[in-house]
Amino acid sequence: MTLLDIYAGKNALKTIQEQGFNQALFTNFLGASGGPKWFTLFGLDKYLFGEFFKDRKTVLNLVGSSAGAFRAACFAQNDAVAAISRLADYYSHTVYSDKPTAKEITTKARDLLDYVYGEQGKQEILANNIFKAHFIVAKSKGLVASEQKILQLTGLLASYLLNRLDRKHLKYFYQRVIYHAPNSQLVINDNYQFNDLYLPLTLNNLTDALLASGSIPLVMQGIKNIADSPQGMYRDGGIIDYHFDLQLKVKTANNNGLILYPHFDNNPKAGWFDKNLNRPVQSQHYDNVVMLVPSKQFVQSLPYQKIPDRKDFEQLDAKTRINYWQQVLQQTEQLAQSFDDFLNNQDIAKIKAFRYLK
Repeated sequence: MTLLDIYAGKNALKTIQEQGFNQALFTNFLGASGGPKWFTLFGLDKYLFGEFFKDRKTVLNLVGSSAGAFRAACFAQNDAVAAISRLADYYSHTVYSDKPTAKEITTKARDLLDYVYGEQGKQEILANNIFKAHFIVAKSKGLVASEQKILQLTGLLASYLLNRLDRKHLKYFYQRVIYHAPNSQLVINDNYQFNDLYLPLTLNNLTDALLASGSIPLVMQGIKNIADSPQGMYRDGGIIDYHFDLQLKVKTANNNGLILYPHFDNNPKAGWFDKNLNRPVQSQHYDNVVMLVPSKQFVQSLPYQKIPDRKDFEQLDAKTRINYWQQVLQQTEQLAQSFDDFLNNQDIAKIKAFRYLK
């Protein structure tokens, strides 16, 4: 049974065929939004930052939105495996009241950040000269900046409708903000004119920037007036960059390396409002991407034959959900073993071409 599918863009596949699959090929790492869907990548994450990138000597840019940003912040700590294990443990055991308010969910998210990162973790993230964290956040404008539900919902509906016409219309509602490690040379390019704003991470803003990256509209409170940042309301980075449709470049590099992207789905969607649209991402943005994806057979082997998602909080009682999620976390060790086998055998023929690209 195939447990792990590996996809590569045209240039990525050519490079791997010429040089073999090794960690030195990669200069960037992507982590998508998706909440507890990330649990299916837990074993892979531990392997990648406990083994594959263990002796890394050159910069690896870690770029994430929402859950992907939370993961990036783990990978930039001195003991990445311990940090990602704390995240998985705390998040999977989180329990809310029967009808949690946005304030309750936000408060528990802050508690999670304090537990997983803390003051020492934040200092390690800022001081890391190899694994450089980047958190994508959506600075909200107009009605979507409101904390009044009816106004926010109206703004979200307008965002959704205009996005259906063209993704570029999201720029009227949101500005992409990239909170980045000190001295980062990474820039993001796309065709959608989000008026990107690059802000350095500091001890004063790191927690709020990370929390903002995962602050789901209507579900959580927005994060207002983040320190060392322009005044305003900051929300979930997945609104703009849910699964990514962009190009990563390093300003000082003549030749940009490959992008490693462990993901729970081989059909990436650019933004949050694209989830149910038949809108493929642009193929040129995936030319340098290598995606590691749990196979359909692996997903079928999980409890309930599906990957975890936020609906589990509503559809399962706490004990059932926690047991289910713990089983998933344990089973993902199989994906790490599958990837290790692939590396040892260098079976490049198993790499597939991307689907769902335009």
